[in-house]
Amino acid sequence: MEVILELLKYTVPALVVLLASYLIVNKFLITEMQRKQIALFQETQNITLPLRLQAYERLAIFVERLHPRQLIPRIYQPGMTVSDLQQAVAFNIRSEFEHNLSQQVYVSREVWETVKGVKEQELNMINVMASQLNPEAPAKDLHMRIVEVVLKNTSELPTDVALQIINDECKRVLARGPQA
Repeated sequence: MEVILELLKYTVPALVVLLASYLIVNKFLITEMQRKQIALFQETQNITLPLRLQAYERLAIFVERLHPRQLIPRIYQPGMTVSDLQQAVAFNIRSEFEHNLSQQVYVSREVWETVKGVKEQELNMINVMASQLNPEAPAKDLHMRIVEVVLKNTSELPTDVALQIINDECKRVLARGPQA
């Protein structure tokens, strides 16, 4: 019995010191790991914030270029037929969209879905209006029909709504940082 008591006299304090050392080292390592993660996160933010802002800028430019008042005059050429203008507009919209595909990585799903929706709505609008006209008619007829629709439309155009959504999210990111 004396041997057990003698053993306990040395092992219990050793176990207490070992446990205390383990807890102190563990707490230190966890704190150090958290500190390194925060530093890495801040460093990452300094890289991603400019990329996200650039993505918003590029998508805003894309959406602005989709607006009929910007798109048609840029593509329209004298001598084109309705069919030629319709194909040129569709090609232009799709190629600009493909050029900006990588921007979806940097923006929210809401913004990206909005941009995709605007692209589809603009393509549908052009196709519907072109289908109502003779394909061999002068492209000026389609141009005039589009201008007429844009001027008569009292509600917000899809491009205006998309620009507002992009703008709002960009402001949120600037106010709160990339985690917004």
